[in-house]
This record gives sequence, C-alpha cells and structure tokens, in this order.
Amino acid sequence: MSLAVRGTDIHLPVIAVRGAHPGKTLLVSAGVHGDEYEGVQAIFDVIAALNPATMHGSLLAVPVANPPAFWNISRTSPLDDGNLARVFPGDPNGSPTQAIAYAFDQHLLGLADFYIDLHSAGVKWLMPTLIGYHEADQQAAPAAEAFGAPVIWKHPHIAPGRTVSAANDRRIPSLYAEARGSGRIHPDDLHVYRRGLHRLLTHLGITPGDLPRLPNPIRLTGDGNIDKGAAATQRGFLTPRVELLQSVNTGDLLGTLHDLWGREIERFLAPCPGVVVLIHACPLVHPGEPLFLLTERIA
Repeated sequence: MSLAVRGTDIHLPVIAVRGAHPGKTLLVSAGVHGDEYEGVQAIFDVIAALNPATMHGSLLAVPVANPPAFWNISRTSPLDDGNLARVFPGDPNGSPTQAIAYAFDQHLLGLADFYIDLHSAGVKWLMPTLIGYHEADQQAAPAAEAFGAPVIWKHPHIAPGRTVSAANDRRIPSLYAEARGSGRIHPDDLHVYRRGLHRLLTHLGITPGDLPRLPNPIRLTGDGNIDKGAAATQRGFLTPRVELLQSVNTGDLLGTLHDLWGREIERFLAPCPGVVVLIHACPLVHPGEPLFLLTERIA
C-alpha cells in the first residue's frame, strides 16, 4: 500500500506484515536520505523471510521514506533541498520535505510500539556500522543490545527534527542504525541489518526464537550530530589521515585539503581527544561540508 503526502504527488511505500496473534508493532524505516541503501534491502529481505502464522504482533515498514531524494540519489530532496532528518514533526502546509515528515509522523509513527530508523553514511561519508539510542530511553538500551551491531552509541541528547526525536516526543522507544555507506551495500553491513531486525523482532516478542550471545561491541557516547563536525571552508581535494574508530589526541592531524595543483590549502586538526566516527570519504569537498566527527569511547 502507499501513503499519499498531502499537497504533493508523493506517495510513501508502506509494507505491513500482520501476525496471526496479537502483540506489539515494530515500525522500521529506511531511505530517509535518498543515497542510503542498506536499510532498503534489509527491509525487503526480512519481510520476505517472515511467517505471519507464527508472529505475535506486526511489522510496519517504509523502505523508502524520501522518494524524491531516493530517485535523485541525493541526501536532500531535489524539490526543496530539504533534509528529511531535520524537519520532524513536519508541516502539512510546508515544503514537500516538511509534508513528508508530517505524513510519516501523523499516520505511521503513532501506530508503533517501537521504532527503528535505518541509515548509512550515504555516498559521501564513511561511518562505522552501529546502533544508536537516547540514553534517557529506558527501553532502547536493551533493544540496542539485542540488535547486535558491532558498535553501540549512547547519546545523552537527541537533536530536534530527527525521526527518533519525533518518536521520543510521542514516548515511543526507538533506535537508529548507521552503516559504512559509499553508495553501495556492503554484504557485512547487510548481514548486520538483517540479523539485527530479526533479533529486534524476537526481542519485542513479535517473532519466536532465541537471541544467541554476540561478541562484545565497541561502546561510544556523545552527541553524534554530524552538522557539528569539522567542516571545510573552501572547496578542494581531501586526503584523510585517519581511519574509522581510530583514537586521536587534541591537535592530531585528521586530514588535509589540496587545490588542483596539489598545494595544501587547509589542515584539519582534532579539537579534542576522541574516536573518529565519521570521515568524508569522497575526495571532492565543498565549503561547509562536515569532514570529520569525533566522539568518546566508553572503556
């Protein structure tokens, strides 16, 4: 089925799998940014594997939450340059991106007992494969453990405008996931997402089964707002000098920016000790783009 977005010709694809027995509803979304594909494939694969006859509850899925950006292979919408992950709970009379957020918030989010939003680093950035949650959300922490990503990121704050902040406003427990991105679907990331969704369904009691113990994850804490990461002040060719999850100290070199003659025009230094959790993997950089983000590792 599809959800029509008021005031536009946009329709959101919605897939519902209703179990034969009553129980909770898990809402899962992907494609909030149009250049992130791991979650889309994971949703398709998990739905194909479900057996409604054994389910106690339902799975409600939106595999592509931002069709205009998806068809444009872009993080933001070509219709209004809007970032869907920054405008929740939206506005029915606003821009197309705000209208999408409003439709999702009003017609889908309120149906959920638990919500997970699947992201990745997209075509330009690189991030570790992780599951993240708001530390004040008491149901999210055990759910994050159940999901079983190699990295778990606990956030003391969730910025407004996000899908998960909209869930928090409705008192719906939630998680979000990130993967390495690059505009491709790495099989290891797809495995983590598929396994994680199955484990989350089991954790919520929607599907039967056990949760085998997984290797201990890397644990992070911190804001996680990439908009606050080190950014370029001019365009150029970026050479990162660090790797994902590398520990750095204040003043360590994160990367250098060069002009088309190979001359260094900007250097990026670590503003504080931390762990590298985002790298601008595309060498072409424009002014204002986030290049590196650090956070804190929990011992």
